[in-house]
Amino acid sequence: MLPFICRRVGYALLILLGVTFITYLLLFLLPADPARQIAGRSATPEVVAAIRAQLGLDLPFYQQYLNYLGNLLHFDLGRSYIQRTAVSELIGSRLRPSLELMAAGIGFELLIGVSLGMLAALKRDSFADKLLMAFSFVGVSAPQFIAAMLFLYFFAVQLGWFPLGGYGGASHLMLPALTLGLLGSGWYSRMVRSSMIEVLHQDFIRTARAKGLSRARVVFVHVLPNAIVPVIPMIGIDIGVFMGGLVVVESVFGWPGIGQLAWQSIQQVDIPVIVGVTTLSAVAIVLGNLLADLVIPLVDPRIDIKQH
Repeated sequence: MLPFICRRVGYALLILLGVTFITYLLLFLLPADPARQIAGRSATPEVVAAIRAQLGLDLPFYQQYLNYLGNLLHFDLGRSYIQRTAVSELIGSRLRPSLELMAAGIGFELLIGVSLGMLAALKRDSFADKLLMAFSFVGVSAPQFIAAMLFLYFFAVQLGWFPLGGYGGASHLMLPALTLGLLGSGWYSRMVRSSMIEVLHQDFIRTARAKGLSRARVVFVHVLPNAIVPVIPMIGIDIGVFMGGLVVVESVFGWPGIGQLAWQSIQQVDIPVIVGVTTLSAVAIVLGNLLADLVIPLVDPRIDIKQH
């Protein structure tokens, strides 16, 4: 177990190094000038140059990047160019809403996706199966902005079931989380359907049926625990995606999460915040996948982590 964890941590550090390097390089190559953004359009070239020197933007790329890595080793994400506040504080203030939306969104994805996938697998090649898979395809293909606006119009404006937006209690959380659940459930339903169809043809399932076990017991005790294994890594990826911020959904529903912070920072060319959010997203994806790798052997003892 320990060598496996050490290997995974080593890979994770390499991935994080690559993510920070590519992000920093792309932002360095942008034609936008953060110093000009801070100084304003009427500022003189001397003032802009002074701000650029103060922020270290006049240094070569490699030196800027090495300075960032040095600060990152001390868990220092830098300071926002615009808000003049530590990036860690800005992200920390948005962390709770993002965690709440992440937990609720993934919960709805699993509830809807696993249920539809099970039903489609049990009704394989029937009209219900084709209808459910068509619904899944529409869900994963629908633009988030259009879907979020439609849900907001029907459920909040027309029906009045939920608030129009903002951050508050469960009623404010329900609609954006349900939107994410419906849009993301298609991936889970298709995966569960394929996995369940494969498991249903295994010898141990035929043995369980031959013993006279009820259909429900066969499905929920023998089929589902084995079919759910491929879904676990998808949850790890979703954790990273959600922690990186869902810019569109958070903007439509006025949810004060990390995604909204990232969008504001992109508009203002606030490089430390952009890199900080990207790094957080990469860390969340790596930790989510590492957690999935550790959980899978517990769910399916046939998988030996020593082989990975």
